[in-house]
Amino acid sequence: MDFSRIKAFAFDIDGVFTDGGILCDLNGELFRTFGAKDSFGVRMAVLHKYPVAIITGGRSGSIVQRFRTCGLIPEDIYLGSRDKILDFNHFCSKYSLGADEVLYVGDDLPDIPVLRACGIGACPSDAVDEVKSVSDYVSPFPGGRGCVRDVIQQVMKSRGDWVFDVAGYTAKF
Repeated sequence: MDFSRIKAFAFDIDGVFTDGGILCDLNGELFRTFGAKDSFGVRMAVLHKYPVAIITGGRSGSIVQRFRTCGLIPEDIYLGSRDKILDFNHFCSKYSLGADEVLYVGDDLPDIPVLRACGIGACPSDAVDEVKSVSDYVSPFPGGRGCVRDVIQQVMKSRGDWVFDVAGYTAKF
């Protein structure tokens, strides 16, 4: 698999950045737990100017806040996505990317159209069987526990970009 052809990333949230568990308070506010290493991977991608999209069925404003701290702009965070391929195509068009230049990570049935359309479709080790069967790459890590970091690091290392720039990181984050 040629990770070096990838120029951008797109991700689902629940089951990819999280283990799929969601806490809910009495007011209906949803809470998710994100892994710090996965988030650092996103920061490395942003620092090296890779476009990154979040395409999720989730609607919580906390998702936007979480990924703003990783350097994403709100316009690249697609909340309430019910037809993910439409948002994926919008992201590709916005950055003049071919679908084959984007790695997408998903874990469940709504992700399948994007996994089939993108350059490399990836999933966590605990994705549903239908997603594993259409994915080009199944990470050895489960959702919320390193899957995101794994795919970002593989792409960036294959392109010679996995270099930590302390000054650039300090200035951006």
